[in-house]
Amino acid sequence: MNNREQLHQQGFALLRHAIPAEWLDDLRQAFDAGVLPSDRWPVPRGQDWRHSLLDEHATVRAVCRLPTVLAVVGELIAERFFLSQVEGREPLAGGGHQQLHRDLSAQRPGDCAVALAFFDDYGADNGATRLVPGSHRPAPGAPPIDVNDESGSVQLTGRAGDILVFDVDLLHAGSRNLLGGRRRSILINYWAEPLYASHLQTVALRNIRMDPIEWFDPADNIPVDSARLNDASPIPHF
Repeated sequence: MNNREQLHQQGFALLRHAIPAEWLDDLRQAFDAGVLPSDRWPVPRGQDWRHSLLDEHATVRAVCRLPTVLAVVGELIAERFFLSQVEGREPLAGGGHQQLHRDLSAQRPGDCAVALAFFDDYGADNGATRLVPGSHRPAPGAPPIDVNDESGSVQLTGRAGDILVFDVDLLHAGSRNLLGGRRRSILINYWAEPLYASHLQTVALRNIRMDPIEWFDPADNIPVDSARLNDASPIPHF
């Protein structure tokens, strides 16, 4: 199975060591400097998460335009797309648990993709992401997926600098930060061009400061089959 087939079958790619190691200290500092309490956001944020406003930081934006990330996003969205949003998120000690859920496409399957870029090592002890491979495109006639059934989910484990890219219809969730270790990350949203009007209607609610918006074309990026996807340590079942 080549990378393109694997990506569309599983609905995600885990890009190991995608962020240059020399960027990580700057990214962690940007995260910590941008942390705002829940009541400082236009829409209050979850109390068991730390949220960081950092979308104008140069190194953060450089992560958003890494060629391997854009290659995977372009393959998933399959048309001209733009960087819609980036913000920092970190589960607090004892917090961060989410039920399996989908973020949901807007107008057609695959018109949005998400990337999670990790600034710290992550695993079961500090609230790493869970996901259900292949759940973004259920087979015709398949019974509805029970979001309370964790039997098909896998718990991600990896190192600072990894980036997870996935289709927004993939079942996924944050996990509880059991030991309270740092697990800083940025959540990056990419949307297909037809969603630009709806993006403009919600920029204030999402506290987006990026101007101008950055646009990308799948044809401009490296081929997915030239990238290294899910190629390091195995992803254990949850």
